[in-house]
Amino acid sequence: MNYRETYEAWLANPYFDEDTKKELESIAEDEKEIKERFYQDLEFGTAGLRGIIGAGTNRMNIYTVRKATQGLANYIIKAGKQPQGVAIAFDSRRMSPEFADEAALCLAANGIKAYVFESLRPTPELSFAVRELKCTAGINITASHNPPEYNGYKVYWEDGAQITPPHDSGIMDEVKAVTDYAAVKTMDKSEAKAKGLYEQIGAAIDDKYIEELKKQVIHWDSIKEMGKELKIVYTPLHGTGNIPARRVLKEIGFENVYVVPEQELPDGEFPTVSYPNPEAPEAFELALKLAKEKDADLVLATDPDADRLGVYVKDTKSGEYITLTGNMSGCLLADYEISQIKETRGLPADGKLIKTIVTSNLADAIAEYYDVDLIEVLTGFKYIGQQILGFETSGKGQYLFGFEESYGCLIGTHARDKDAIVATMALCEAAAYYKTKNMTLWDAMIAMYERYGYYKDGVQAVTMKGIEGLEKIQQIMTTLRTNPPKELCGHRVTSFRDYQTGTVTDLETGAVKPTGLPKSNVLYFDMTDNVWMCVRPSGTEPKIKFYYGVVGESLQDAEKKSEEMAAAVTSNLVSEV
Repeated sequence: MNYRETYEAWLANPYFDEDTKKELESIAEDEKEIKERFYQDLEFGTAGLRGIIGAGTNRMNIYTVRKATQGLANYIIKAGKQPQGVAIAFDSRRMSPEFADEAALCLAANGIKAYVFESLRPTPELSFAVRELKCTAGINITASHNPPEYNGYKVYWEDGAQITPPHDSGIMDEVKAVTDYAAVKTMDKSEAKAKGLYEQIGAAIDDKYIEELKKQVIHWDSIKEMGKELKIVYTPLHGTGNIPARRVLKEIGFENVYVVPEQELPDGEFPTVSYPNPEAPEAFELALKLAKEKDADLVLATDPDADRLGVYVKDTKSGEYITLTGNMSGCLLADYEISQIKETRGLPADGKLIKTIVTSNLADAIAEYYDVDLIEVLTGFKYIGQQILGFETSGKGQYLFGFEESYGCLIGTHARDKDAIVATMALCEAAAYYKTKNMTLWDAMIAMYERYGYYKDGVQAVTMKGIEGLEKIQQIMTTLRTNPPKELCGHRVTSFRDYQTGTVTDLETGAVKPTGLPKSNVLYFDMTDNVWMCVRPSGTEPKIKFYYGVVGESLQDAEKKSEEMAAAVTSNLVSEV
């Protein structure tokens, strides 16, 4: 059927509820909107679903959630893993509790027990719960930092990481095979509970999760000394981080934690921000105002599902609050964790620092300095989780730290996804430690730059919505793939990595070698002067992203070089394609 026929079928089919039909009737005269909603099924990608809430095959609604869950259930049953059950969590977004229940009841109707959190929880706690309850899979209803009109559906496997090969493609195939919405199984909630197929979880998992976080503290002595002095401003941005972040900080000894009152309570409309992204300066406006009132040492913000952490730190010399990008905060924590493991108990001979391919090369310098192995993986924290699983199953390799540029990291192996709650705890611990040395976190950052070099990394995300936008993104990737630039911003391209073909081409010799990583629609350009650029379509948003990194001789020099790269990306790679 074409999109118009599918639209008419939804209106005629008694399976779809009256509210859904009323919503569809309201767009009867809007052909473009009908096409957007029905020209395709909402794609179940390698992490699950993400889309605008609304009626239609290309929208997030109870029917697309049921369809995805039926595909997941079919995969679990074929794998013979249905007795283990599935853990389900959700965040503060519109329809999140409803989608969680729809997923749970579909699983129950397929004979698979669902463990459903009683109220909203962070993504990393869902990852922890999958492992703690020995589930075969996990589902988290969240759209992370997307605008309020979005929601999503992330799938995890039994190791606690988001699905990776072969499970991702296997589940995707099963979801695609579900073509009749009315054939999807579901059951009444009371019946599911009576049959032991629906169980609420909550406080017991919370307690175990928090205890695991506290095991990651290295310097209890520094917290004891400075916990009463350090001043911390925190905002959960209307999301899931409020209770666990405050709890862990209180329990380890930080007494001056000030929560932004306007952003404290869960609210799927995110009324104080246009979109709840801790990368955006707008998200920090209220927090910085409170920080100046309290003379805070650091300012922290977690995104709605509390897997990503944004940071501002005070520079006592200027009195200003300085933002740390995800690369900066990640490297600051990597250096702190690795240096203090070395100082307190010694580094293991097979210690590993893991980063994604679009993450700062400062991580490489840190790994070299401490003589630990650096592992580079594709974008997506699930690949870091996959490495941890490999260490466990092989008995070779010890995880020290892993992070990605998009404001996510993991300390410890209690979860297999990025964890902003443990990052909040660790950053406050680091601030206390450096305070005992009469240093701020910004002083520690400058000390790193002096030791390793003034690395500056940037990203430009270009939004291209709708069908036309998708075609434009594909055109840009095709052009760069078939005709890669020979130089950019005065830096000669020395090698070209095409992760789709799995090849690295030396542009000077013509030699070709494998990337050693799974295939992915990503292009990477190594350049002279330790400059690099990477291009990839976003896996969760209608965007194409350009990442780049430079190294300067000072903060000002690095900033200048980064601005020149940003301008070159805009003029040479976007507008001319």
